[in-house]
Amino acid sequence: MPFSMQRSGFTLIELLVTMAIAGIMLGLAVPSFSTFVIGQRVKTAASDIGYSLTYARSEAIKRRANVVFAPATGGWQNGWTIAAGTTTISTHEAFPNLAITGPAGGVTFNNDGRVTTANPTFNVTTASTTTVSPRCITVNLNGMANSKTGAC
Repeated sequence: MPFSMQRSGFTLIELLVTMAIAGIMLGLAVPSFSTFVIGQRVKTAASDIGYSLTYARSEAIKRRANVVFAPATGGWQNGWTIAAGTTTISTHEAFPNLAITGPAGGVTFNNDGRVTTANPTFNVTTASTTTVSPRCITVNLNGMANSKTGAC
């Protein structure tokens, strides 16, 4: 019986064609993925603001004292602090490349959890592209935060 020499595997041309197709598909996917990542950063910032507002409200009720949710120096995109009097309870880091607007003086929660700031709203968007939907966080007079897609 003669022995047949069949080789299995890929030729160099098959490998190059496969790599070219993968490169083209990757080139098409990267811009979409970049928009996805920026959108997730906007959602994360909006969620962090909502969580921080809820935390500030609960601290005001727990401490039976006014608690202030205030922007860091330079604005909300540079982070924020939560303080009861002169005691800083919590701080949050900056969100680079995002535009975050909110009440310039911050939001004050009374000892019953209600806000003293009239209709506080926060708008979170990106500074680099307009294809990402902004997020709006509103706080009702009872101190409850609500987030929705779209500008305020």
